[in-house]
Amino acid sequence: MAMKKKPVTGMKDILPAEMEIRNYVIQLIKETYRTFGFSNVETPCVEHIENLSSKQGGENEKLIFKILKRGEKLKLESASCEADLVDGGLRYDLTVPLSRYYANHMSELPSPFKALQMGNVWRADRPQRGRYRQFMQCDIDILGEATCLAEIELILATTTLLGKLDFKNFTIRINDRRILKAMAAYSGFAEESYDTVFIILDKMDKIGLDGVAEELEKEGFAKENIEKYLSLFRETTPDTAGIRYLLEKLDGALDAEYAENLINIIESVESVKSADFRLAFDPTLVRGMSYYTGPIFEISMDEFGGSVGGGGRYDEMIGRFTGQATPACGFSIGFERIVMLLLERGYTVPGAGQKVAYLIEKNMPAEKMREVLAKAKTERESGKQVNISVMKKNKKFQKDQLAAEGYTEIEEFFNR
Repeated sequence: MAMKKKPVTGMKDILPAEMEIRNYVIQLIKETYRTFGFSNVETPCVEHIENLSSKQGGENEKLIFKILKRGEKLKLESASCEADLVDGGLRYDLTVPLSRYYANHMSELPSPFKALQMGNVWRADRPQRGRYRQFMQCDIDILGEATCLAEIELILATTTLLGKLDFKNFTIRINDRRILKAMAAYSGFAEESYDTVFIILDKMDKIGLDGVAEELEKEGFAKENIEKYLSLFRETTPDTAGIRYLLEKLDGALDAEYAENLINIIESVESVKSADFRLAFDPTLVRGMSYYTGPIFEISMDEFGGSVGGGGRYDEMIGRFTGQATPACGFSIGFERIVMLLLERGYTVPGAGQKVAYLIEKNMPAEKMREVLAKAKTERESGKQVNISVMKKNKKFQKDQLAAEGYTEIEEFFNR
């Protein structure tokens, strides 16, 4: 059977030019989030299948790369169902593993605990622009903080990072799952139908209000409920005034504390933000994960045409491991999409240091070679990047390649 050169569908090889940007972004992430008090942690890429299939991961639970039992535990002949064959899976996000990690190490960690986690995750998804089956995620989470200080700090840290990468005029869309539920309740939808309603609402940016109305009607919902529901979106503005309008309009269906909490988040972030972005209330924002319990947010960028990150509060997940309620909130940036956008705009890593190339003649005498190595050592100690290569016959092509790689100075050394 012939060997295949291309990577598996949905995976990709990473060339040096992209790797340089990835390494820079990773380092900037660590430096920026450290200034906000986050500590780096790591969890295994393989997670218990019970944890991954706990009905908390939404549609992602349909995309798990499952792992067969190993050795004597794998009994293909007597297996009668999937549970007899599978006991693990590749993680599809970093939130479920972090919740298990915190539940396991809670007594060894401070409270609140501010965690930074970066690592690959896997989803058996349909690949498309900016979406792969293996991709790097970068999460910051605050565990044990019940107040809106967690949301404020997460938004400020994430937007500060994006500002340092020269992203401008992006939008942080923010909502609250409890506002979503209050709007549905006010409109007359039964609680057991909320998930169906929200799945359709989540398509608003693609199909518009009329499309949402049509799909809700196809699901059998009453026209008067649909019209009452959609009228809320027509009349709500994307700011704190919109939140106050809903608080008044929903007439007791929405707890005033939830509305004031969201207003506080928006006004606090706006008052101290360092990056150039817009913070907008969006009552159509749903977020697919069923584990969200309060405020939710997403990063929208016009140059991508979609979300490049998101997160929210998930106060109930850790309690599923411990039986004890634990406040939790997180924000994840779409690392792969951020890197893709940087590559598309021709981004160059700032302060990378001068790159120098030495071209030496073939069969250079040992004494002469040591002189070149000694010079390279001195240059490297001063912070320069020095690449020593043997001259090729087509020296012009070789120099052009080096220049394309960012080598601004090319020096030739001859045997004589």
